[in-house]
Amino acid sequence: MKVLVFGNSGSGKSTYSQSLAAQHGLAHLDLDSIVWEPDQIAVQRPAADVLASLEAFIFSHAAWVIEGCYGDLVQAASAHCTRLVFLNPGVEACLANNLRRPWEPHKYASLEQQNAMLANLQAWVSGYYERDDAWSYKAHRQVFDGFTGSKVEHADTLAYGAEPFSSAQQAEPASRRI
Repeated sequence: MKVLVFGNSGSGKSTYSQSLAAQHGLAHLDLDSIVWEPDQIAVQRPAADVLASLEAFIFSHAAWVIEGCYGDLVQAASAHCTRLVFLNPGVEACLANNLRRPWEPHKYASLEQQNAMLANLQAWVSGYYERDDAWSYKAHRQVFDGFTGSKVEHADTLAYGAEPFSSAQQAEPASRRI
């Protein structure tokens, strides 16, 4: 099982992926952990280093779940996944989820530091459907539509936990089968 989960910030990628990893004993990679310089806020690592880290993770684990919003990395990882999951609950759900987000010590030194970045994050999330960058709906839609393997798009956060997975078969309800 090699599952690639992507969507807007606040769409539920981390919660979904962590649950899936725990249920199935999968290695888990949050792309944030390889994209950003450690102990620095909003400083990206060199693209070649990021891609090398992604490839090292993919090739060193037989079963995994990778999650993130980075369209170029999602595209690169999609060539290796057995299942593509696009979480697309809409901007309002993402904004609400970001407001409820607990402190992420792997990203911020303190809750105060995280909260200081919240307004910028919310403004960025709000532009998801209008932006034209690698982290936008447009880029995510292109990856999803172009993927020919097993895939599912969830527009309702309540459906996230209802998706059945087994080691032998990664199927979904008939209404979601693509």
